Amino acid sequence: MEAENTSKGRPRVLIVLAIVAAASIAFDQVSKLLVVTHLELGEVVPVLGTLIQFQFVKNPGAAFSIGNAYTWIFSILAAVVTAFIIWFARRIRSFAWAWVFGLLLGGTIGNLIDRLFKEPGFGVGHVIDFITIPVLPAIFNLADVSITAAMVLFLILTIRGIGLDGRKAPSERSAEAKAELEAGSGADAGSKPAEQSEQA
Repeated sequence: MEAENTSKGRPRVLIVLAIVAAASIAFDQVSKLLVVTHLELGEVVPVLGTLIQFQFVKNPGAAFSIGNAYTWIFSILAAVVTAFIIWFARRIRSFAWAWVFGLLLGGTIGNLIDRLFKEPGFGVGHVIDFITIPVLPAIFNLADVSITAAMVLFLILTIRGIGLDGRKAPSERSAEAKAELEAGSGADAGSKPAEQSEQA
C-alpha cells in the first residue's frame, strides 16, 4: 500500500517540479528582457536606495565573471546539469525536493538560454546580469537567485536528514523513536510509586 501511494504521488511531485522550473525561467527571461529594453549597458538604477540597485551588464563567464574566455565550457556544463536533473527527477518523491530541483533546473536553463541565444553567438552568448547589492562583490540575475535558493533549501533538507522520498533518514527516525520510548518509560516509572501507595 505504501509503495502504491508513493507511485501515485510521483506525477504530482514532477508536476510541481515542472511548474517551479517554468516559473523560474519565465521570471528570469522576462526580467532580462525588461532590463535590455529599458536600461543602457552599464546604467545604474537605485531600487532600494543603495541597498539594492539595478546595473545592466553582460557576463561572458561564470559567477563573479570567472572564466570569461571559456563561455562555451559553461554552456556545456549547464546543458549537462539540465540533462542530469531531468533524468534524476524520476527518483524524487518529496514536494520539498521538487522545489529544490525545480529551482535549480529553472535557474540553470535561464542562464543557458542566454549562452545559447544571446550575442555574440550560439553557445558563447553573454548572460544578462543586473541585480547588485553593495555587500556582495557580484552582479547577478533571477536565475542566479533561483540556483542560490535551491542550494539553501538543499542544505536545510540535508541537515534535517530529509530523503528524496520526504522521510527522515533511518538513523534520525531511530533516534526520535528511542527518545519517545525513553520518555514513555520515564513516565511509567514515575507513576508506579503512586500506584503502590494507593494499594498500601
